[in-house]
Amino acid sequence: MRRYRRAGLQRGGIELRQLLRNPKELSGHLTNVAVALALAAYIGDDVPGTQTPMAHLVLAGFAAYLLFQTGLVNLPQMLVTEREEGALLRLRATPGGIPAYLIAKCLLVLGTAVGTLALLLLSAAVLVDGPLPHGPGGWLTLLWVTTLGLLAVVPLGAAIGAVLPNPREALALIMLPTMGLLATSGAVFPITSLPVPVQQVASVFPLKWMAQGLRSALLPDSARAAEAAGSWELPMVALVLTAWAVLGSLLAVPLLRRAARRESGSRLSARHRKAAQSGAMPV
Repeated sequence: MRRYRRAGLQRGGIELRQLLRNPKELSGHLTNVAVALALAAYIGDDVPGTQTPMAHLVLAGFAAYLLFQTGLVNLPQMLVTEREEGALLRLRATPGGIPAYLIAKCLLVLGTAVGTLALLLLSAAVLVDGPLPHGPGGWLTLLWVTTLGLLAVVPLGAAIGAVLPNPREALALIMLPTMGLLATSGAVFPITSLPVPVQQVASVFPLKWMAQGLRSALLPDSARAAEAAGSWELPMVALVLTAWAVLGSLLAVPLLRRAARRESGSRLSARHRKAAQSGAMPV
Protein backbone atom coordinates (compact mmCIF):
# COMPACT_ATOMS: atom_id res chain seq x y z
CA MET A 1 0.00 0.00 0.00
CA ARG A 2 2.92 2.36 0.63
CA ARG A 3 4.00 1.90 -2.98
CA TYR A 4 0.45 2.52 -4.21
CA ARG A 5 0.14 5.68 -2.11
CA ARG A 6 3.42 6.97 -3.49
CA ALA A 7 2.29 6.23 -7.05
CA GLY A 8 -1.04 7.94 -6.37
CA LEU A 9 0.62 11.04 -4.95
CA GLN A 10 2.99 11.21 -7.91
CA ARG A 11 0.10 10.86 -10.36
CA GLY A 12 -1.90 13.49 -8.49
CA GLY A 13 1.03 15.90 -8.63
CA ILE A 14 1.34 15.34 -12.38
CA GLU A 15 -2.39 15.98 -12.89
CA LEU A 16 -2.23 19.18 -10.85
CA ARG A 17 0.66 20.44 -13.00
CA GLN A 18 -1.25 19.52 -16.14
CA LEU A 19 -4.26 21.47 -14.86
CA LEU A 20 -2.14 24.56 -14.27
CA ARG A 21 -0.69 24.26 -17.79
CA ASN A 22 -4.08 23.79 -19.46
CA PRO A 23 -5.54 27.27 -20.10
CA LYS A 24 -8.92 25.93 -21.25
CA GLU A 25 -9.50 23.81 -18.15
CA LEU A 26 -8.05 26.41 -15.80
CA SER A 27 -10.26 29.13 -17.26
CA GLY A 28 -13.36 27.29 -16.03
CA HIS A 29 -12.26 27.63 -12.41
CA LEU A 30 -11.17 31.24 -12.92
CA THR A 31 -14.53 32.07 -14.50
CA ASN A 32 -16.35 30.91 -11.37
CA VAL A 33 -14.20 33.21 -9.25
CA ALA A 34 -14.77 36.10 -11.67
CA VAL A 35 -18.56 35.60 -11.55
CA ALA A 36 -18.52 35.68 -7.74
CA LEU A 37 -16.43 38.86 -7.71
CA ALA A 38 -18.70 40.53 -10.28
CA LEU A 39 -21.80 39.75 -8.22
CA ALA A 40 -20.14 41.00 -5.04
CA ALA A 41 -19.14 44.24 -6.76
CA TYR A 42 -22.67 44.76 -8.10
CA ILE A 43 -24.60 44.08 -4.87
CA GLY A 44 -24.69 47.05 -2.51
CA ASP A 45 -27.41 46.31 0.07
CA ASP A 46 -27.08 44.87 3.56
CA VAL A 47 -28.41 41.52 4.74
CA PRO A 48 -31.95 42.25 6.04
CA GLY A 49 -31.96 42.82 9.80
CA THR A 50 -28.17 43.18 10.01
CA GLN A 51 -25.40 45.59 9.07
CA THR A 52 -23.53 42.88 7.14
CA PRO A 53 -23.08 43.65 3.43
CA MET A 54 -25.07 41.31 1.21
CA ALA A 55 -21.93 40.98 -0.93
CA HIS A 56 -20.17 39.25 1.98
CA LEU A 57 -22.99 36.71 2.30
CA VAL A 58 -22.82 36.03 -1.45
CA LEU A 59 -19.05 35.55 -1.35
CA ALA A 60 -19.31 33.11 1.57
CA GLY A 61 -22.03 31.19 -0.27
CA PHE A 62 -20.05 31.08 -3.50
CA ALA A 63 -17.03 29.80 -1.56
CA ALA A 64 -19.16 26.88 -0.37
CA TYR A 65 -20.56 26.33 -3.86
CA LEU A 66 -17.08 26.16 -5.42
CA LEU A 67 -16.13 23.38 -2.98
CA PHE A 68 -19.44 21.65 -3.68
CA GLN A 69 -19.00 21.96 -7.45
CA THR A 70 -15.45 20.58 -7.41
CA GLY A 71 -16.52 17.40 -5.65
CA LEU A 72 -20.00 16.88 -7.06
CA VAL A 73 -19.72 18.20 -10.62
CA ASN A 74 -16.09 18.24 -11.75
CA LEU A 75 -15.05 14.91 -10.20
CA PRO A 76 -17.90 12.81 -11.68
CA GLN A 77 -17.22 14.31 -15.11
CA MET A 78 -13.53 13.44 -14.85
CA LEU A 79 -14.27 9.88 -13.76
CA VAL A 80 -16.83 9.13 -16.45
CA THR A 81 -14.70 10.75 -19.19
CA GLU A 82 -11.61 8.75 -18.27
CA ARG A 83 -13.69 5.59 -18.00
CA GLU A 84 -14.96 6.16 -21.55
CA GLU A 85 -11.38 6.70 -22.75
CA GLY A 86 -10.35 3.31 -21.35
CA ALA A 87 -8.32 4.54 -18.37
CA LEU A 88 -10.24 2.36 -15.91
CA LEU A 89 -9.71 -0.71 -18.05
CA ARG A 90 -5.96 -0.07 -18.26
CA LEU A 91 -5.76 0.48 -14.51
CA ARG A 92 -7.45 -2.86 -13.86
CA ALA A 93 -4.46 -4.57 -15.46
CA THR A 94 -2.00 -2.55 -13.37
CA PRO A 95 -1.15 -3.82 -9.85
CA GLY A 96 -2.50 -1.25 -7.42
CA GLY A 97 -3.75 0.86 -10.29
CA ILE A 98 -7.22 1.58 -8.92
CA PRO A 99 -6.07 2.64 -5.39
CA ALA A 100 -3.34 4.85 -6.88
CA TYR A 101 -5.88 6.35 -9.29
CA LEU A 102 -8.29 7.23 -6.47
CA ILE A 103 -5.51 8.79 -4.37
CA ALA A 104 -4.47 10.88 -7.38
CA LYS A 105 -8.03 12.08 -7.97
CA CYS A 106 -8.44 12.99 -4.28
CA LEU A 107 -5.22 15.02 -4.44
CA LEU A 108 -6.34 16.72 -7.64
CA VAL A 109 -9.75 17.63 -6.20
CA LEU A 110 -8.19 18.83 -2.94
CA GLY A 111 -5.66 21.02 -4.73
CA THR A 112 -8.28 22.42 -7.10
CA ALA A 113 -10.82 23.14 -4.34
CA VAL A 114 -8.38 24.71 -1.88
CA GLY A 115 -6.65 26.72 -4.60
CA THR A 116 -9.96 28.07 -5.95
CA LEU A 117 -11.20 28.89 -2.44
CA ALA A 118 -7.97 30.72 -1.55
CA LEU A 119 -8.04 32.64 -4.84
CA LEU A 120 -11.65 33.69 -4.26
CA LEU A 121 -11.15 34.87 -0.69
CA LEU A 122 -7.87 36.69 -1.32
CA SER A 123 -8.98 38.37 -4.55
CA ALA A 124 -12.29 39.37 -2.94
CA ALA A 125 -10.47 40.89 0.03
CA VAL A 126 -8.24 42.93 -2.28
CA LEU A 127 -10.69 43.90 -5.03
CA VAL A 128 -14.13 44.23 -3.40
CA ASP A 129 -13.32 44.45 0.33
CA GLY A 130 -14.50 40.87 0.82
CA PRO A 131 -14.60 39.06 4.16
CA LEU A 132 -11.78 37.08 5.77
CA PRO A 133 -11.92 35.04 8.99
CA HIS A 134 -11.69 37.06 12.21
CA GLY A 135 -9.02 35.69 14.54
CA PRO A 136 -7.75 32.15 15.11
CA GLY A 137 -11.25 30.82 15.78
CA GLY A 138 -12.49 31.98 12.39
CA TRP A 139 -9.53 30.42 10.58
CA LEU A 140 -10.03 27.16 12.49
CA THR A 141 -13.71 27.10 11.54
CA LEU A 142 -12.83 27.78 7.91
CA LEU A 143 -10.37 24.85 8.00
CA TRP A 144 -12.66 22.24 9.52
CA VAL A 145 -15.74 23.26 7.50
CA THR A 146 -13.71 23.10 4.28
CA THR A 147 -12.27 19.71 5.24
CA LEU A 148 -15.60 18.20 6.28
CA GLY A 149 -17.33 19.73 3.27
CA LEU A 150 -14.88 18.09 0.87
CA LEU A 151 -15.15 14.78 2.73
CA ALA A 152 -18.92 15.05 2.34
CA VAL A 153 -18.99 15.69 -1.41
CA VAL A 154 -15.90 14.00 -2.88
CA PRO A 155 -16.90 10.37 -2.10
CA LEU A 156 -20.43 11.16 -3.24
CA GLY A 157 -19.06 12.61 -6.47
CA ALA A 158 -16.98 9.46 -7.00
CA ALA A 159 -20.09 7.32 -6.50
CA ILE A 160 -22.05 9.41 -9.00
CA GLY A 161 -19.19 9.22 -11.50
CA ALA A 162 -19.20 5.44 -11.22
CA VAL A 163 -22.83 5.15 -12.38
CA LEU A 164 -23.19 7.97 -14.91
CA PRO A 165 -23.72 6.56 -18.41
CA ASN A 166 -21.36 8.74 -20.49
CA PRO A 167 -19.73 12.18 -20.57
CA ARG A 168 -22.37 13.59 -22.93
CA GLU A 169 -25.16 12.98 -20.46
CA ALA A 170 -23.13 13.58 -17.30
CA LEU A 171 -23.26 17.37 -17.35
CA ALA A 172 -27.00 17.50 -17.98
CA LEU A 173 -27.74 14.98 -15.25
CA ILE A 174 -25.58 16.78 -12.68
CA MET A 175 -25.98 20.49 -13.38
CA LEU A 176 -29.76 20.82 -13.05
CA PRO A 177 -29.98 19.50 -9.47
CA THR A 178 -26.76 21.34 -8.59
CA MET A 179 -28.14 24.68 -9.74
CA GLY A 180 -31.38 23.92 -7.91
CA LEU A 181 -29.44 23.40 -4.69
CA LEU A 182 -27.51 26.63 -5.28
CA ALA A 183 -30.80 28.53 -5.51
CA THR A 184 -32.44 26.88 -2.49
CA SER A 185 -29.56 26.48 -0.02
CA GLY A 186 -29.11 30.10 1.03
CA ALA A 187 -25.80 30.37 -0.77
CA VAL A 188 -26.62 33.51 -2.78
CA PHE A 189 -29.31 35.15 -0.62
CA PRO A 190 -30.61 34.71 2.96
CA ILE A 191 -32.24 31.33 3.39
CA THR A 192 -34.95 32.92 5.57
CA SER A 193 -36.34 34.57 2.41
CA LEU A 194 -37.33 31.12 1.12
CA PRO A 195 -40.54 29.25 2.02
CA VAL A 196 -40.18 27.00 5.04
CA PRO A 197 -40.76 23.75 3.05
CA VAL A 198 -37.91 24.76 0.69
CA GLN A 199 -35.65 25.43 3.68
CA GLN A 200 -36.47 22.01 5.08
CA VAL A 201 -35.64 20.25 1.81
CA ALA A 202 -32.39 22.22 1.44
CA SER A 203 -31.34 21.27 4.98
CA VAL A 204 -31.11 17.63 3.92
CA PHE A 205 -28.23 18.33 1.52
CA PRO A 206 -24.65 19.30 2.34
CA LEU A 207 -24.47 22.61 0.42
CA LYS A 208 -26.75 24.40 2.87
CA TRP A 209 -24.56 23.42 5.81
CA MET A 210 -21.29 24.10 3.99
CA ALA A 211 -22.50 27.63 3.21
CA GLN A 212 -23.70 28.14 6.76
CA GLY A 213 -20.40 26.93 8.21
CA LEU A 214 -18.38 29.21 5.95
CA ARG A 215 -20.62 32.16 6.82
CA SER A 216 -19.85 31.53 10.47
CA ALA A 217 -16.12 31.70 9.68
CA LEU A 218 -16.26 34.75 7.41
CA LEU A 219 -19.12 36.92 8.69
CA PRO A 220 -19.49 38.76 12.02
CA ASP A 221 -21.64 37.25 14.76
CA SER A 222 -24.33 39.85 14.11
CA ALA A 223 -25.07 38.10 10.79
CA ARG A 224 -26.54 35.18 12.74
CA ALA A 225 -29.82 37.10 12.78
CA ALA A 226 -30.31 36.17 9.10
CA GLU A 227 -30.01 32.42 9.79
CA ALA A 228 -33.14 30.29 10.05
CA ALA A 229 -32.32 29.25 13.63
CA GLY A 230 -30.83 32.62 14.61
CA SER A 231 -27.46 30.92 15.21
CA TRP A 232 -24.69 29.27 13.21
CA GLU A 233 -25.60 25.74 14.48
CA LEU A 234 -22.00 24.57 14.08
CA PRO A 235 -22.60 21.21 15.84
CA MET A 236 -25.37 20.50 13.32
CA VAL A 237 -23.05 21.59 10.48
CA ALA A 238 -20.46 19.06 11.66
CA LEU A 239 -23.09 16.33 12.16
CA VAL A 240 -24.74 16.66 8.73
CA LEU A 241 -21.45 16.90 6.83
CA THR A 242 -20.06 13.90 8.70
CA ALA A 243 -23.20 11.90 7.89
CA TRP A 244 -22.83 12.71 4.19
CA ALA A 245 -19.13 11.82 4.31
CA VAL A 246 -19.96 8.40 5.77
CA LEU A 247 -22.80 7.81 3.31
CA GLY A 248 -20.65 8.83 0.34
CA SER A 249 -17.81 6.53 1.43
CA LEU A 250 -20.18 3.60 1.83
CA LEU A 251 -21.55 4.16 -1.67
CA ALA A 252 -18.33 5.08 -3.49
CA VAL A 253 -16.21 2.03 -2.73
CA PRO A 254 -18.63 -0.70 -3.92
CA LEU A 255 -19.80 1.36 -6.91
CA LEU A 256 -16.25 2.06 -8.08
CA ARG A 257 -15.32 -1.60 -7.63
CA ARG A 258 -18.41 -2.60 -9.61
CA ALA A 259 -17.54 -0.14 -12.38
CA ALA A 260 -13.99 -1.53 -12.55
CA ARG A 261 -15.21 -5.14 -12.66
CA ARG A 262 -17.68 -4.36 -15.46
CA GLU A 263 -15.03 -2.80 -17.68
CA SER A 264 -13.83 -4.93 -20.58
CA GLY A 265 -12.37 -4.42 -24.02
CA SER A 266 -15.65 -5.39 -25.70
CA ARG A 267 -17.66 -2.90 -23.61
CA LEU A 268 -15.17 -0.13 -24.37
CA SER A 269 -15.24 -0.88 -28.10
CA ALA A 270 -19.04 -0.95 -28.10
CA ARG A 271 -19.19 2.46 -26.42
CA HIS A 272 -16.71 3.90 -28.91
CA ARG A 273 -18.73 2.54 -31.86
CA LYS A 274 -21.92 4.01 -30.44
CA ALA A 275 -20.24 7.39 -29.89
CA ALA A 276 -18.82 7.35 -33.41
CA GLN A 277 -22.24 6.56 -34.89
CA SER A 278 -23.78 9.47 -32.99
CA GLY A 279 -21.01 11.84 -34.18
CA ALA A 280 -19.69 12.43 -30.64
CA MET A 281 -16.24 11.17 -31.60
CA PRO A 282 -14.38 10.52 -34.87
CA VAL A 283 -14.71 7.13 -36.48
